[in-house]
Amino acid sequence: MSETGSVTAAVATGPLDGRFSATASGKLGAIPLWLIEALGFLALFLITRSFLFGNPVVHIDEQFYLFVAERMREGATVYVDIWDRKPIGLFLLYEGLAALPFDPVIAYQIGAGLSFTLTAMVISRIAREIATPAAAWQAGAAYILFMPIFNAGMGQAPVFYNLLVAMAAWGVVDSVKRPEHPPLIWRGCLVMLLLGLAIQIKYTVIFEGAAFGLILLARGFADVWSWRKLAGTAALWIAIALLPTLAALAWYAKLGQLDAFVYANFVSIFERGSDGWRSWWRLAKEVVVLTPFWLAIFRAPKVFDTGTSASAASLRVLRVWAIAAVSGFLLLGTWYDHYVSPLLMPLAVLAAPALARTRDGERWYGRLLLGFGAVAGVVVMAYQYNQHGTTRQYEAMNAAIAQEMHGGCLFIYEGEMAFYRTTNSCLPTTRIFPNHLNTYIEAPAIGVDPSAELAKILASKPDVIVMRGPHKKLYLPNMDTRRMIKADLARNYERYARVPLGNKEYWLYRPRR
Repeated sequence: MSETGSVTAAVATGPLDGRFSATASGKLGAIPLWLIEALGFLALFLITRSFLFGNPVVHIDEQFYLFVAERMREGATVYVDIWDRKPIGLFLLYEGLAALPFDPVIAYQIGAGLSFTLTAMVISRIAREIATPAAAWQAGAAYILFMPIFNAGMGQAPVFYNLLVAMAAWGVVDSVKRPEHPPLIWRGCLVMLLLGLAIQIKYTVIFEGAAFGLILLARGFADVWSWRKLAGTAALWIAIALLPTLAALAWYAKLGQLDAFVYANFVSIFERGSDGWRSWWRLAKEVVVLTPFWLAIFRAPKVFDTGTSASAASLRVLRVWAIAAVSGFLLLGTWYDHYVSPLLMPLAVLAAPALARTRDGERWYGRLLLGFGAVAGVVVMAYQYNQHGTTRQYEAMNAAIAQEMHGGCLFIYEGEMAFYRTTNSCLPTTRIFPNHLNTYIEAPAIGVDPSAELAKILASKPDVIVMRGPHKKLYLPNMDTRRMIKADLARNYERYARVPLGNKEYWLYRPRR
């Protein structure tokens, strides 16, 4: 395959096109070097995440995605039977992983490991446009190491859609280097399809999608396309990017649930409240934590390796990609840690030239980036492990809940979502994610009045209610619902167990006998 082989072939075969083949697909003994690179990335993932394998409470978002996926397999309809605002593609992805013939927790974690490995390989391949192969590999490694720092170390949504965006970016980089290339329209279609699938995992991908589409149209403009051809191609590409979302819309319209789909996916996010200064604190913290990337990116233009045929066109694409990703992140306004994850891909690529050994043997930037990523990533994951608890603690609490389930429902006002899945409980509400009812920022954005919804739940007399034990630090509490549930527990329930999970104590309540 030529150095500028088609994006279709690139997507089909993985990182095995021209320059990659020339520099890294030779043989070391009987093993191709591209395979050694892949195994290196996979080993890095396994080493840094090994203590989390099989743990059902890694992160509450992942617990929720897996829970919804399993209920979908039983016939539940998202946005109707279980409410959330994430795109349906994310739950379909988890549903596919949950269908694998072994422990569903291990299944989604395997999926995450493969996604991390493939994304790092694509990052490494793109970085070869402006850096040496060794430095490019470090860029991929930096991505794997830094993701846990932003609470995306296992199965968060960006872990999966980042792969699709990286593949699309690879296709754009390759396309801009091909003047007057007839298949540009169809290559653009494939790029837009990848982005459309990514959008159905997280809607914020639309920022990168718009940037990539404009870059490809600029390539057509430079090829002296007519205005009519530019407009027609733009319409085609937009339609393909929107196709997965339009398919979801059509499906919910067929079910008679279009209003539920539209509200959850496109309206509710704009009704969510603000958590004030906490957002700015998160943003400041995230900017500081990314310092090793900023240092390497500022250093990179001084150490570009011209021996790798660095392309000015490729570099422009990479910079636009970074600007689009950063802009999308900043416009969100909430700046939760895992929202940083999509930025790590273009930042890692742009930092790559500074990671190479210089003529005088300097490797300071690479050591800082990878060393900081390795230490901070493991520290954050260990902190989360301590926060959420061990598998043994989880199993003990699950047994304590299950012993009081007598055909009724479990209700978790505060706590880990996974118990709904492992107790196979019925659901006392469609707003089952705890934060939807126990925080004030979600109160105006869930399509129902939280107090009225909680009143319905309490009227149904759940078999078990889970609350955190007394604690000074409450997370953005909805004081109305909190007062309601505490009053009902005092009147109608008795505490039958106090169980530790991570660094918290949970109180379990059953109806008074």
